[in-house]
Parts: sequence; structure tokens; C-alpha cells
Amino acid sequence: MSTGVIILIVILAAVVVLGAAVLALRARGTRGSKGLKRRFGPEYERAVARHDGDAQAAERELAQRVERHGGLRERALEPTEVERFEARWAAAQEHFVDAPREAVGEADRLLADLARARGFPDGAQYEEQLSALSVHHADHVQGYRHVHRVAHGPEDGPGTEEMREALIEGRALFEDLMRAPDKRPMVGS
Repeated sequence: MSTGVIILIVILAAVVVLGAAVLALRARGTRGSKGLKRRFGPEYERAVARHDGDAQAAERELAQRVERHGGLRERALEPTEVERFEARWAAAQEHFVDAPREAVGEADRLLADLARARGFPDGAQYEEQLSALSVHHADHVQGYRHVHRVAHGPEDGPGTEEMREALIEGRALFEDLMRAPDKRPMVGS
């Protein structure tokens, strides 16, 4: 082969490699953002709002959550645990009629205990537990946040209707945590 042909082949190969690298970087950035939006759902929008619309800052935070808690494997509940948690939830709902605030407090403790039983960080470290739950239960973590805020808010804070709404939202996370990990729908689907 002549020197000119070899140089042309090398230049073409370099252009192809450079073009592939640029496309891969673009696809990686887009896929990362779309992947986080899909994985976190409403939690993604909440993180963006908390960062005053800075999507990159929100994505860094969410990516750190995934890095910290993405490898967590939820453990299945024993049948006796399932019965105990279901009985506690039913009791909290029944108790709501006579004492809504106490019922929401019990629901808050119950969700923390259930998450711990499934292998999430201890509920005494609420923010860490919430962070881990957001990675694996992003579609329902807002319910826990709402229950916790109402349960720990001022005594004269929320009315009965808001407490009822918090309990309903919390029930969605309760039901999701009660499902066996392999029986749960994919996040964001």
C-alpha cells in the first residue's frame, strides 16, 4: 500500500473513533438523566425543585443515593412478620376514627419498622432510611414523608383531612413494602 492510502485509512479510523466517542458521551448523558427520571419518578421532580430547578445538582444527588443504596437487597418477610405488620396497619386504620393523630403516629412508626425489617436503614435515622427507600420505592416514598411530617408536626398543625390523606398515601408504601421483592412492579413503569 502506498503511504497516502495508509494515511487516509488512519485519518478515517480516527474520525470514526472520535465520532463514536462523541455519540457515546451524548447518549450516556441523556440516558443518565432519563434513567434517573424513570427510576425516581415524582422524587426526581421533587429533587429538582429542592435544588431550585438545577437538574444537574438534583441528578448528582439522586446518583449519589443510587450509589449508596442501589445495592441494597430487600429481605423477604417471614409469614409471622407479615401477619404482625398487617395487624398493626389494620389497628392504626381502625384507631384513626377515635384518635387520628395517634393513628398517624403509629403508621409512621410502623412504616419505619417495616422498612427496617425489609433491610433498609433503621428508622431512627429517618433521612437515611428515606433516602434508601427513595431508591427502591420512589413511587411511594412521598407517602412516608407525608405521614412522618404530620406525625412529627405541631399538635395544632394538620386537620383530620390532611391526616387521612397522609394515612392513605402511607398505605401505598406499606402495601409496596409488604409485597415480596420479586412480585413488585418495576419502578417507573
